[in-house]
Amino acid sequence: MNSEAVTKGIGRAPHRSLLNALGWTEEEMKKPVIGVVCSQSEVVPGHMNLDKLCEAVKLGVAESGGMPVMVPAIAVCDGIAMGHTGMKYSLVTRDLIADSTECLALAHAFDGMVMIPNCDKNVPGLLMAAARVNIPTIFVSGGPMLAGHIDGRKRSLSSIFEAVGEVTAGRMTEDKLREYEENVCPSCGSCSGMYTANSMNCLTEAIGMGLRGNGTIPAVYSARIRLAKHAGNQIMTLIEKNIRPRDIMTEDAFMNALAVDMALGCSTNTMLHLPAIAREAGVTIDMEIANAVSEKTPNLCHLAPAGPTYMEDLEEAGGVYAVMKELTKRDILKTDLITVTGKTVAENLQHAVNRNENVIRPIDNPYLEKGGIAVLRGNLAPDTGVVKAAAVVPEMMVHEGPARVFDCEDDAISAILGGRIKEGDVVIIRYVGPKGGPGMPEMLSPTSAIAGMGLGSSVALITDGRFSGASRGASIGHVSPEAAVGGPIALVEEGDIISVNIPEHRLDVRISDEEMARRRAAWQPREADIQTGYLRRYTHLVTSGNRGAVLELKGDE
Repeated sequence: MNSEAVTKGIGRAPHRSLLNALGWTEEEMKKPVIGVVCSQSEVVPGHMNLDKLCEAVKLGVAESGGMPVMVPAIAVCDGIAMGHTGMKYSLVTRDLIADSTECLALAHAFDGMVMIPNCDKNVPGLLMAAARVNIPTIFVSGGPMLAGHIDGRKRSLSSIFEAVGEVTAGRMTEDKLREYEENVCPSCGSCSGMYTANSMNCLTEAIGMGLRGNGTIPAVYSARIRLAKHAGNQIMTLIEKNIRPRDIMTEDAFMNALAVDMALGCSTNTMLHLPAIAREAGVTIDMEIANAVSEKTPNLCHLAPAGPTYMEDLEEAGGVYAVMKELTKRDILKTDLITVTGKTVAENLQHAVNRNENVIRPIDNPYLEKGGIAVLRGNLAPDTGVVKAAAVVPEMMVHEGPARVFDCEDDAISAILGGRIKEGDVVIIRYVGPKGGPGMPEMLSPTSAIAGMGLGSSVALITDGRFSGASRGASIGHVSPEAAVGGPIALVEEGDIISVNIPEHRLDVRISDEEMARRRAAWQPREADIQTGYLRRYTHLVTSGNRGAVLELKGDE
């Protein structure tokens, strides 16, 4: 189906009368209709500038012979939602965005779409919709925020979350905290480190759905507006050549995205989103594939929070294409795949150059020989857990310590800031998974509190929830099965010895199988905190973190 379903023929006279009411001309009704899916809002810093990009996209579409129409998409700011009930409503928006975009695209018979997202769930939600609807589609994000500057050093959102812990520990004054508050987020854009939003925007380039620079050109640069115009131009080429998302997002393309993920040191949330997007494209990604890709893919970048460089530095160094060019030196990427440029990966990378080897390490001198993300298994996580290995200090790559068990985030934060967590402890936060949260809230506040209290190199945190891309340290999330369904994490008791071995991909609790069985027999499920509205429906439909927290009806497995 295309726009002729609403614009052509005698039987469509009623439809055309409604288009007349929109001010469309007869000439415009004969052009391909391009849905410009824009998630601009006045409550998300990463989206406050998207109206300008929308206008640029519409100009590009119009000058190339299309009829652009803006339609909305929602977005939640994870930073503003963090640490309260609002965080339950973050991950769940991914599916709302995918569903609502499908509705808008098919109800109005779009010929193509230009997606204008920027933040954490917004990008994967629209990628899911693109794969599901499968009409020619291209992405142009809002771009990353510039880094803040304090005392001559670059800083970002994770810095102020950690500063809260430093004030509590007496290592920073409240006046200094106020300086952080006023300076760490200096511009519009997605927060300036390799957090989830920037991770996913970079992966749109890697998977072939965005033009060069989509993930890295800062939001405030005029080059971002030019990029948006080019995206508007290019959607018309995609329609002409009938290049569709599922032609681009093939199994090999997802393998490329996973490799770039490992090289960049992306957020662990990519391990939720890539499987969910792949599922919509008819591709299966399991967590074991992620470890296999990691084994052969060196980690080339240490952007904040893992290191001192930021998205603007990655752009100046050559961006995602320069990282991909390094990976081709070991034949890690499939380069004969088609992309939204209308060219292959190899053609796209032909002129890519690494301009700063301190930001993008050469492949023969990586930060880590293996990728930035590791997937763990063991009797504590039979169906896997995930850690951002690139952001773990060497002394915490292997760790054993007593469990400090909390059934909610607030209790854990109180214990951390109250000085009750000691060096060597392993903090367990459970009943915060997809069903238990509900909504799998991010644990940025407790990880930041641990770092701010000076415990980042001696305390691990394990959860069936997830972490912000701004988290660092031995933070292991997505533990599956989750506590809400009786997973082993629900059976851990205070003082149990927890063993973490990231190089060997192990996560275990040191109790016998017999003791585990005894505890399981005595376990009783807990009632979810929220019993009404969208979260109630979500709780009944959502799968575990290791499957991407996708929604399924019974019988869909």
